[in-house]
Amino acid sequence: MKAVLFDMDGVLINSERFYMDGTLNWMRELGYTGTYDEICTIIGTTMQVTYEMLVEMLDNRYTIDEITVVNEKYFDIDHPLDYSTIAKPGAIDLLKRCKELNLKVALCSSSSIDSINKAVDGCGFRPYLDFIVSGEQFKESKPNPEIYNHASLVLEVESKDCVVVEDSQYGIEAGKAALMTVIALKDECIPNKQDEADYIVSHLNEAKELIEKWV
Repeated sequence: MKAVLFDMDGVLINSERFYMDGTLNWMRELGYTGTYDEICTIIGTTMQVTYEMLVEMLDNRYTIDEITVVNEKYFDIDHPLDYSTIAKPGAIDLLKRCKELNLKVALCSSSSIDSINKAVDGCGFRPYLDFIVSGEQFKESKPNPEIYNHASLVLEVESKDCVVVEDSQYGIEAGKAALMTVIALKDECIPNKQDEADYIVSHLNEAKELIEKWV
């Protein structure tokens, strides 16, 4: 293996529960009557796709612009995330080890580039990353493999020599569609379907051990 491509939310940062709980809260205020698991189906999508899915969950009673205002007020003003406190256990150690092994490292997230940069700087990831890309730069979000195909081209590494570390069903499907080896990080609190991954781990240290064997 010559490169490791990381998703961000739920993989390098412990943010999924924060965002899913918060989204459920403000969706309830708008009359949402569905389940928590249904909210979790937005995991791994771009904000555009997320908003489109949430509009449907609210039976099209609100426009995308209206729920965008509510969502941004909830997370940006009323409940801002402290990025300096949310690095996943083992994240820095894994990134550092990848560089020690002379692997190329990319962050391939469906989040906005603004959110990515806040997390990368707040958690101290930037020194270990060769490339950062947002899913919002592409026409289609995960499970479309475009983001991972693009990263492998930029890093000049063939797909077969890339490892993807993901958590969401859409992200796993994107990695597999890109013909890459996929490690899924399990989170008992979030209902992600991960059976298509090549390997499932419960901690990033387990991912580090796998990667060390493949170099």
